[in-house]
Amino acid sequence: MDNVTEAATEEKTRLYFGWLDFTVFGLMLGFSALIGVYFGFCDKKQESRVDYLFGGKTMKTLPVAVSLVASHFSGITLMGVPSEVYYHGTLYWLVNVSSVIVAVIINYVYLPVFYNLQLTSSYEYLQLRFNRSVRVMASVLFTISLLLYVPLVIYVPALAFSYVSGLNIHVITPVVCIICIFYTMLGGLKAVVWIDFLQSVVIVISSFVIIFVGVIKAGGPGTVWQRSSEGGRIQIFEMDPSPFVRATFWNVIIGNIFSWLNYCAVNQGMIQKFLALPSIAKAKKSLVLFTIGIFIIKNISCYTGLIIYASYHDCDPLKAKVIQRQDQLVPYYIMDVAATVPCLPGLFVAGVFSAALSSMASALNSLAGTMYEDFIRPCMKYNVTEKCASYILRLVVIVIGTICVLMVFVVEKLGGILQLAYTTGGVTSGAFLGLFSLGIFFPRANSKGALTGAIVSLLTLSWIAVGAQNAIATGNIKHKTLSTSIEGCSSSNDTIPTVNPVESPPEGAFVLFRISFMYYTMLGSFILLVVGMVVSLLTKPTDPQDLNPYLFAPFLQKYVMKLKEEGRKKDPTETEFLNMSPKEKTSLTEED
Repeated sequence: MDNVTEAATEEKTRLYFGWLDFTVFGLMLGFSALIGVYFGFCDKKQESRVDYLFGGKTMKTLPVAVSLVASHFSGITLMGVPSEVYYHGTLYWLVNVSSVIVAVIINYVYLPVFYNLQLTSSYEYLQLRFNRSVRVMASVLFTISLLLYVPLVIYVPALAFSYVSGLNIHVITPVVCIICIFYTMLGGLKAVVWIDFLQSVVIVISSFVIIFVGVIKAGGPGTVWQRSSEGGRIQIFEMDPSPFVRATFWNVIIGNIFSWLNYCAVNQGMIQKFLALPSIAKAKKSLVLFTIGIFIIKNISCYTGLIIYASYHDCDPLKAKVIQRQDQLVPYYIMDVAATVPCLPGLFVAGVFSAALSSMASALNSLAGTMYEDFIRPCMKYNVTEKCASYILRLVVIVIGTICVLMVFVVEKLGGILQLAYTTGGVTSGAFLGLFSLGIFFPRANSKGALTGAIVSLLTLSWIAVGAQNAIATGNIKHKTLSTSIEGCSSSNDTIPTVNPVESPPEGAFVLFRISFMYYTMLGSFILLVVGMVVSLLTKPTDPQDLNPYLFAPFLQKYVMKLKEEGRKKDPTETEFLNMSPKEKTSLTEED
């Protein structure tokens, strides 16, 4: 414990990367680039649009499942979750409950719909179900959400690397991101999946090394649990039903069900990887493996937060002014324990960057496909060859990647990374999830309702999110953190005061701005569903007989087929929908 607490009381030399650390980090980036080069120049099956975006639909279950996990396991998880547990307790662990519930819903509702339709883009569904305008709306929402999310994903590892290496964050960000853009541009989905697989190995190794070393230095698993329990960090059954409390049992589970449905059920990147598998059985198997992987990773991240608290239970680095932001807690801890463990900083930063690059690469690949299918291709006056289309996709990756790098310099001016991720994502994800859910669950919803609901949801959540962030910045909202101490930081002064947690009074901000960020996606979805159905019923509700039954949730398909059968008796020509092949269903997207 002495080497931990003296960090805040002595001006000891700050530790930076050594040559071994740079070597470990460089090897990770080098191997990633080589994989991209291999699939870009040596794989002869990368010259078509389908091969570039879907790996020829011949991918294997395990690599795809690992890639799905790696895409989610960003630096936000590696650095944001331990910090969340350190300052707010283990309530975030309940996201594991949400992920299991979400996996069941996806398995029986969303995945069968998308896989059976076999669409190139998940947004083609919205054109089949509503019209092209709704499809474009969803594509715009998806583009906005990724342009907000990817810079945040990049910033987190850049922050860690800057802290442990001493290099300027404005230099690190472009250099590393250029490598990611390079291998994504060259190799397409195949490169993304296999690089994710490689980087997942780095992530797992670095995480377990950190836990192993951290537990030993903290005094063992028993000490970690005891100090965390005594410090009030073990929190699960906080049953306050108020929507204004930052995190409770209810808003973590319920709020994350909607957040995860948006991320896993209707997200283009996830759907793209599911469709890269040759059968729905393998897609469902990859979903199970993905859920298991997420459960393991979330537990690792939460336990890391407890280890850090056990190490700093009487000498909080932030309160002792050793660090300036909560976001710096994890890299500071790594450097603190690294004094006796060679290569640990390099391994940790390689893990953080691996997680971030996996997320960024998947985002670039899926966003390139979306922009090509929904914005570029419809504007072309003539058909291009598949080879030309693959080159256009590569160019789009370069442009999007450049924009994301530039936006990183905006992110560094904002607040805590985990809450910021939920806030920025919640603005668009509620409307996004709501659009697909409106189409899948409500047969009588029409395009006017979908568009109106999406606009109202987006504007409302933008207003709430901006207002909440402004209230936090001005001090009108101060979220309560758990008690921390600096009593152990100085052997010469045992009466160093400890500041009690502070929370702003209820009247400090407008009531809607105080809603927990955990509820943003749910709120946005409900707004869209309610407004969408009201507008649909007030205008001209859709007649389900006019639509393909496979556009709806499996439990609604029999109902729609029954309606179509009744209509067939009146008009025998209305039978083609019941026997459509996936290729025929896809061809409908060209009609609008």
